[in-house]
Amino acid sequence: MNENVDMQQVDSPRPAELGAPAPAPRRGLLFWVLVALAVIAVVLLAWRYFEGGAPASNPQAATGTPPQTVRDAPAATGDMPIIIDALGAVTPLATVTVKSQIAGRLMEVGFQEGQMVKQGDFLAQIDQRPYQAALAQAQGQLAKDNALLAQAQSDLTRFETLLKQDSIAQQQVSDQQFLVTQDKAAIASDQAQIDTANLNIAYCRIVSPIAGRVGLRLVDAGNYVQPSDATGIVVITEIDPISVVFSTAEDNLPQISARMKSGAQLPVTVYDRANVSQLGQGTLATYDNQIDVTTGTFKLRAMFDNPNAVLFPDQFVNVRLLVDTMTGAVLAPNPAIQIGANGSFVYVVGADSTVSVRNVKTGPTDSKNTVIVSGLAAGENIVTDGVDRLRDGAKVTVRNTVATPGATPSGGAGQHRKRDGAATPGATPTPTTGDATPGATSPSPTPDANQTPAPAPSPKP
Repeated sequence: MNENVDMQQVDSPRPAELGAPAPAPRRGLLFWVLVALAVIAVVLLAWRYFEGGAPASNPQAATGTPPQTVRDAPAATGDMPIIIDALGAVTPLATVTVKSQIAGRLMEVGFQEGQMVKQGDFLAQIDQRPYQAALAQAQGQLAKDNALLAQAQSDLTRFETLLKQDSIAQQQVSDQQFLVTQDKAAIASDQAQIDTANLNIAYCRIVSPIAGRVGLRLVDAGNYVQPSDATGIVVITEIDPISVVFSTAEDNLPQISARMKSGAQLPVTVYDRANVSQLGQGTLATYDNQIDVTTGTFKLRAMFDNPNAVLFPDQFVNVRLLVDTMTGAVLAPNPAIQIGANGSFVYVVGADSTVSVRNVKTGPTDSKNTVIVSGLAAGENIVTDGVDRLRDGAKVTVRNTVATPGATPSGGAGQHRKRDGAATPGATPTPTTGDATPGATSPSPTPDANQTPAPAPSPKP
């Protein structure tokens, strides 16, 4: 009667036949999800511990962490020099380019390149024969004009006598007086020509205008030189004494000015370009009368004795100006000074081996110490090493002594060991017997003759 049954419904399997193995993949997936969540939870807890630290109230009690090992040092009382560091250049007090004041042929060069000369030393000689001839000519003209003056004065005397006798006119006497005056003016002009010729002859001999070091020769003998030459003959630079010009911020001007007005001699030390070798010591001489508005700095000049020419003109140097010295200041080691949101602070170690945060106001500093203006008293211990993970109120263990690497404890006492009982690498093992001599060879055990050796175990089948 059910002849029209669909063949697909007869041949397809029922759900009951395929449902048995299906739940297995879901249970396996759920297991791995739970494992992943557990791993993530462990990672988060570890991250919070190592990054966030323990609770601030009592970290060691909450987590069981042992006290952190630190090093400390006491704040001391001492002197702190107030030093201004600057960059400067060696500047000579005088630099002269020697030029010829007259035109002529350079006959002789009387210096060696690099020679140290004094003021007035001979440097060069220019041909003076043309100027000697001009001198002779001026001297001859002077002699002629002297003769004309004598003749005119003689005629004037005669004319004055005739005028008294009413033998000549008054006009003739007046003309003769003017002629005498003209001859006197001619003599004065001749004398000026003679002085000019003598001066030109003196200019032919060139001498050093200052004491200093001669540079390289700029012209050779035999050349025609004249005052319009741009290069000159040689350049002389004053070496001893010498100065250093440097700049510093305008904020330092009031303190420097006050110290100089009080009559204090401010010492200045200069170092080489690498700021390693000391080149010289001098004193501050003066400072400029205006501030550079583009940089906010002003220039200063320091004077130095330079007998060995260690300081060379235009040399780049590092300058240290000692402005003042703070006496009786509270000094703290530089590693102890920390910078926070509220400014500088230090960790003070208390008597109960806990640290407390102390805000401080700092002053001048050097390579080792910093002046504490307020917030810290001399004698208080402050943490200098191990401040990375410190918190206010944390327990610490202070260890300021460092064990010497490779040192061997005597008699086995105080041997360093790891937590698992193994000896620290580099430590020498100590014999367990109390009477054994360190370094002696332990005798090997000798079997007793009456003792029967134990039979060797037979191999198991």
